[in-house]
Amino acid sequence: MAWQGLRAAGRFLADLAWPPVCPLAGDPVDRVGHVSPSVWSRLTFLDAPWCDLCGWPFPYPGGSGGSAAAVCANCAANPPRYDRARAPLAYDAAASPLVVGFKHGDRREMIAPFARWMARAGQDCLDGADALVPVPLHWRRLISRRYNQSALLGRALGELTGLPLWTDTLLRRRATPSQAGRTARMRRRNMAAAFHVPQPEQVRDRHLVLIDDVVTTGATVSACARQLKRAGAASVRVVALCRVVRETDPTI
Repeated sequence: MAWQGLRAAGRFLADLAWPPVCPLAGDPVDRVGHVSPSVWSRLTFLDAPWCDLCGWPFPYPGGSGGSAAAVCANCAANPPRYDRARAPLAYDAAASPLVVGFKHGDRREMIAPFARWMARAGQDCLDGADALVPVPLHWRRLISRRYNQSALLGRALGELTGLPLWTDTLLRRRATPSQAGRTARMRRRNMAAAFHVPQPEQVRDRHLVLIDDVVTTGATVSACARQLKRAGAASVRVVALCRVVRETDPTI
């Protein structure tokens, strides 16, 4: 308890010296990691009803099938490799600066609220899980970027949920080109044989949750889930910060 008091006091003194501001609008906010009301009102948060598999939001309860566990047309035609995916935030013009600043600009002040949003939206993925597994970066990209944004999200989510974060369970063996601007088929080809599980015995019969920043077509998380299941994982679910919900050409 003492360390929590010291941490709170340190945060209070830091806020006095450097008053917190909204990371997008620059307006004063009550604490670091909060956004201004104008920015908050533009963010699109996702919630049920959504596809039971991929989390695609439905415009009305029951989705296209009218059942409690409705599945979108895309998942019905092409079931994903993962068992379920959830994300709290739609990736659009309002969310893009938050994500890009975090992913490429070393803006980490929003990690704590990101994790809270992910925990809430991904509760049905996190229940019964054994561990969190971040989508890995290739070592060359990790050196140039200096951090793996999925691992940072996973660490914060682990602190909230008590789940361990396994950062060496899934590795990227191939340095794939950026997915930005690629079609769904091109993204799947780009991810082919990109990942591997160095110690299959670690994941055998385990219920795992993949952590990612943005799910676009699902090609990356599907490729990860495929390798984890090949290694013996009992289930692989996905919790991401954002997902694309429109057929756009996202620059991420």
